[in-house]
Parts: sequence; C-alpha cells; structure tokens
Amino acid sequence: MKKTMIAKLVAASLVAGFGGAQASISDNEVRIGVLTDLSGIYSAIEGPGAVTAAKMAVKDFGGKVLGKNIVVTSADTQSKADLSGSKAREMFEKDKVDMIVGNVSTASALAAMEVAEQKGKISIVTGAASLPITNEKCHATNIHYVYDTYALSRGTGKAVVDTGKKTWFFVTADYAFGHTLERDTTEVINASGGKVLGSVKHPISTQDFSSFMAQAQASKADVIALANAGGDTIGSVKQAAELGIMGSKQTVVPLLMFISDVQALGLKATAGMNFTVGWYWDFNDNNRKFAQRFMKEFGGKAPTSVQAGVYSSTMQYLKAIEATKTDDAAAVMKHLKSINIDDGLFKGKIREDGKFEHDMYLLQVKAPNESKNKNDVAKVVKVIAAKDATLPLSESKCKLVKK
Repeated sequence: MKKTMIAKLVAASLVAGFGGAQASISDNEVRIGVLTDLSGIYSAIEGPGAVTAAKMAVKDFGGKVLGKNIVVTSADTQSKADLSGSKAREMFEKDKVDMIVGNVSTASALAAMEVAEQKGKISIVTGAASLPITNEKCHATNIHYVYDTYALSRGTGKAVVDTGKKTWFFVTADYAFGHTLERDTTEVINASGGKVLGSVKHPISTQDFSSFMAQAQASKADVIALANAGGDTIGSVKQAAELGIMGSKQTVVPLLMFISDVQALGLKATAGMNFTVGWYWDFNDNNRKFAQRFMKEFGGKAPTSVQAGVYSSTMQYLKAIEATKTDDAAAVMKHLKSINIDDGLFKGKIREDGKFEHDMYLLQVKAPNESKNKNDVAKVVKVIAAKDATLPLSESKCKLVKK
C-alpha cells in the first residue's frame, strides 16, 4: 500500500509538472495595459476608444486564455513622454501587466518602449507614427501595428505630388513625429520632381496657428502640408480657413488625419481632402460589422484605424498565448513573427524589425451631399500595396534585421 501511495504521488507530481510546462502563465492571469492619451490632444484618435476596443477583443476571445482570466487596465499619458514612461513602469511593476498596447504619440511611445525593453515585456504601438519605432529605435519585443510615416508619405504625399502640385511648404509639429513625417514626405517630393520651399515648426498642442499658417500662405507654395496630428491638425485647418487659404490656389494637405478629425472640422471644410489610413471602417463587410459593434459600445462613433488596430493586435496577442501555451514575451513574439495574420480587419505579416506589413488605404473626404450619416465621411480611392507602403528591409537601420 505504501509503494502504491508513493507511485501515485510521483505520477501526480509528473502530471502537475507537465501541465505547468504546457501552460505557463505568470501571476496566474494575463494582464493587458492600454497606455494611451485619455484626456489630451490625441484622445479622440485613440484614447477611451482604445480601451473599449481592447475590452471588446477580450470579450470576443472569451474572457480567459488557457483557463486564466484576462484583465485589461488603462492609464493616461496625455501624450507626454515622461508620464508615459512612468505609467509604463507602474503597469509592469505594480499592475504586473504582460503587454502594453496603444501609445498615440511618438514621444510617449518611445518612452514606453524603452521601459518594455528593460522589463522584457511586449509593447504594441498602434497610434504613434514615426518610422524610428521599427527602425533606429526597434527592439525585440515591440510591434508597430497600424501605420508609420513612411506609409503616410507614400500614400498622401505621393498622391498629391502626382496631381501636379510640385511646390510644398510644411507646417510641422516640433517633435520626432513631425520631423520624421516631413523628412519622409520630402523624400517623395524630391523623387517626384517637386520642391520644398520651406517649413515652420510649432509646439505640440498649439492654441494659435495664425503666424504659422501666415508664413505658409506667404510662401505661395502649391501645397501647405500639415505634418501634425489631432488637435493641431484641426487648429491648422481652421486657421487656414480664417486666412482665406481654403478654396484658394494653395491646397492644404493634412499628412496624418483620422475620421475623428474630419468629424470635428465638418465635411464642408474638408471635402476633397486626401488622407492615408491603415484601416477604414466602411471599406468592406468585415470592417462594417466590427464598426457596428464598436459603435454600440462607444456612443455611436465609428472606430478610427488605430482603435481597430488595438482590437486586432490584442486579439492576435491572446491567440499567440493560446498557441504557445505561455505569456513569455520571447515565445509570444517568436510566434507572432512566424505567422500570417488575417483576422478580417488586417491582413499581413509582422517582420523581423517588428513592423506589421499590410495594405494601406488612400481616402478622400466626401462632399456634404455624398454623406449618408455622421460616420460616412470618406471613400477609399486607392489601396496601397503592403510592399509599397513599407520601408524595404534592405534600407532598415533596425539592429534585428539580418543583412
């Protein structure tokens, strides 16, 4: 009897050990942190809608992975780098978060990415755009999911140059995102036989754009390019209208725009404008079905591309945990980089540098009489193939890229 008892105990310990190896979840829960601008200049782009999107993904996944609860927490960066870094550290150390998603400004994204790298955790950037996120600043457990400045310049920038508007003047947000977007678009302009006449830099979250837009107007450039985003883009367009630029021979081109910006400005002010996105809610039936569900959860507002990106990336992260039977960052990242993603919203592949390579979409804002409802603001005029919208790996400066 004694031998039988010992044998049973040994067998039980082997089973327990085997099960533990098969399903290794730290802290007995999977914790996802949505780190975004909940109250600042970019809150309409990602913000509270990103939290909604992440929670939708968890609910659709079933609320558990490998039998463990999935918990979503959130924190407000206000698009400030120092706050983003401290909040990311707090999420990893205090809240025991396994992955952070969001980061809607480049400064805040880079700060959070640095902390994630130090902690050996996964960061997924859905809102920030700067190319260095998967280029000079890349790291092994980071993913850049929705779009970047390279894609924006090859989308909106090239489309406008191709219409014959050759001279450009930039009104640029004075931080990494704005500088990178101006640089990448300038490359496209020069390669297409255009010319940049000048640029002016403004602080992020500027309240008065009169002097900046006046300089742009005085340049007499064919195109006044806005290398900014969110509230700064909205303020720039409003000031352009007050100065009589809108409707003149000069064309105002927002290089980064979202449907939330169009809704804030109105179709009368933005009709005919082109802008590039990584996803659009009214492009196909799958997108529309997701958007309808999102709208029910989020006060009738259609999701922006980055909010859809939060949903998709959160879902892919959970699927990777399920597939690898662990929330270990290295194992999850290895899996994510080994598969082709096609979840009905996004289709593509995560490269070795962490860039999610997928098609982009050039949109054109509808005229007021074309719109059927408040969310029907644009139409897709061109699909930009993934290979054309993504920096070639041969040109990458990412330390993870083998050459």
